[in-house]
Amino acid sequence: MQAYLNLFDFKQKINYKNEILAGLTVAMTMMPESLSFAILAGFPPLVGLYAAFIMGLVTAVFGGRPGLISGGAGATVIVLIALMQSHGIEYVFAAVALGGVIQIVIGLFKLAKFIRLVPQPVMYGFVNGLAVVIFMSQLNQFKVADGTSWLSGQPLLIMLSLVALTILIVLIVPRFTKAIPASLVAIIVVFAVVLGFGIDTKTVNDIASVAGGFPPFHVPEIPFNVDTLLIIAPYAMVMAAVGLTEGLLTLNLVDEITGTKGNGNRESMAQGAANMLNGFFFGMGGCPMIAQTLVNLSAGARARLSGIIASFTILCVILFGAPVIGRLPMAALTGVMMMVAVGTFEWASFRIINKMPKQDIFVGILVAIITIFLHNLALAVLIGVIISALVFAWESAKRIRARKYVDESGVKHYEIYGPLFFASVAAFNEKFDVSGDPSHVVVDFKDSRIADMSAIEAVNKLTERYRSAGKRLQLKHLSDDCRRLLKNAEAVIDVDLIDDPVYNVAGDKA
Repeated sequence: MQAYLNLFDFKQKINYKNEILAGLTVAMTMMPESLSFAILAGFPPLVGLYAAFIMGLVTAVFGGRPGLISGGAGATVIVLIALMQSHGIEYVFAAVALGGVIQIVIGLFKLAKFIRLVPQPVMYGFVNGLAVVIFMSQLNQFKVADGTSWLSGQPLLIMLSLVALTILIVLIVPRFTKAIPASLVAIIVVFAVVLGFGIDTKTVNDIASVAGGFPPFHVPEIPFNVDTLLIIAPYAMVMAAVGLTEGLLTLNLVDEITGTKGNGNRESMAQGAANMLNGFFFGMGGCPMIAQTLVNLSAGARARLSGIIASFTILCVILFGAPVIGRLPMAALTGVMMMVAVGTFEWASFRIINKMPKQDIFVGILVAIITIFLHNLALAVLIGVIISALVFAWESAKRIRARKYVDESGVKHYEIYGPLFFASVAAFNEKFDVSGDPSHVVVDFKDSRIADMSAIEAVNKLTERYRSAGKRLQLKHLSDDCRRLLKNAEAVIDVDLIDDPVYNVAGDKA
């Protein structure tokens, strides 16, 4: 039990003061963001708060590492906007629940390790594209309540002024204190200005009511058939992939900051369980949130208690604080989200752009463009990974070469350097002079390796070419894994291996 509930593992040193204060701070910063993302997607604001409570609580208790904060995150919400617009919120709940199942399966089969295959240029493009999407989406708040036209005249000036004030406070407050989140200070100050001067501006209540009780159980009201599955499955898979990508990258970041090791597969299952509950308890789903996690760590939290405190604080606001939350000016939330977008953007990518290979620059820009225009973060990451892999394969293929010499016995040797795989097969075949070689040829793989089926087939065809010319070809210095590959393929190939000696490492008993 202690392995799963580290909160109750009394061997772990917990600073309860830091944990409680960090939890309260995280809750205050998460609520505006969850509300803003819910409103952005066209969901009732309460759906965002339910997601923040459910995601935060489940992952805090059962997640892959202490200190990681989850909630209703924009990365996953953006994926669901198109589904919301085309089929409504009931289909969104179903997609969230199915996405949770997919995440649980990924965790059970221990597939979280594949996050390491995402290269840095892809991450730059992913994060920058997400930042642009978040920023551009805030422009919708400068429209009238029904979204049919833009604000004009005095309402526009008021909105612009309040947003500017919010941004100014977020920028200035950290220069004086970091004990209280700047976004929270900005929201409180702007709220006070609006109430104190009786300013007429758009509020959360103009979008939807946030009054509610404990998240009620609710089975999505959709037809349970194959057609429905075909509608929600693509969104569920994309949401699951995006959530795990952002979550596991955030987990790795926390590992680096704290000098400890988290469990990616356990985090995947916790995220999946939380999203399943979201689908059946009116939550919009989510994933770990980088900004809130950094706020939590900077406040000194290192255990699971802070995440639990944050979740129950949000629940208390839902149950008792709706009258206050509903009167929050949208200008304050808009300003906070614009600064979240600015903070999310990887500005360092501009500083190093002239130092990066051209192919990495291309991949980063392409991933950002796909994210911005298609709002499909998982597709953007997938395409970026594929292009990066193909570029790597092409560059690796160009490195294969051969050193040739004939020994005193008249045997010609080809010493191969570089990996032999599908992309380097053509260059490998060009190294050999079958007609001009002597009757006995040895190919030395001491500095190379046979990597895949294409390489095996290339070796087999080379052997056949020498055999057809009445000559003998032998392979030398194959590694154990290469020998296993050839052994497994012996039913379809015929090669001549030299039995290399086994060299034992000297030890105490030698």
